[in-house]
Amino acid sequence: YMYRKFPEMPEGELTKLRAAVVCEGSLAGLSRKLGVGRNLFLGKGEESTGGRNRDSILADAFEAIIGAVCMDGGIEAASTYVMRFMEDQIAQTKTNFRNLDCKTHLQEIIQKISKVPVHYAIVDEKGPDHNKVFVAEVTHEGKVLGQGSGKSKKEAEQNAANAALEKMNA
Repeated sequence: YMYRKFPEMPEGELTKLRAAVVCEGSLAGLSRKLGVGRNLFLGKGEESTGGRNRDSILADAFEAIIGAVCMDGGIEAASTYVMRFMEDQIAQTKTNFRNLDCKTHLQEIIQKISKVPVHYAIVDEKGPDHNKVFVAEVTHEGKVLGQGSGKSKKEAEQNAANAALEKMNA
């Protein structure tokens, strides 16, 4: 779909767009729009620790729904079902594309001025194991460029890169 819709986009950009559209957070968001969380059968542990709203569970549930539609109605039915949600998601993601992969964007900017790569480090962890918040810093040649937090190390690093980009007005 994206290849046909955006023929002018370079292959690498299409790959990044696809990855951003089908990532865990994106699929979890679609699952939330459908209200999937309230219909899940969860064990007591997952129920008590907020599993109904956990991105990993919601994304997996959305993928399972797609699989069920495919098994029941075939690939065309699954494609039609998915595209009901994905067309808007793709358009919205493409509009905000530069902000989605902040780490790559930051690295591209730094590589224009230096051969030394940026470095990410988790500098703090807060909260209980089932609801941890990570704090990351991105540095270049010993200088802190930005700091960010998130529910995963990856999200914290992206937010640190975003903070660095905002400082640089990039």
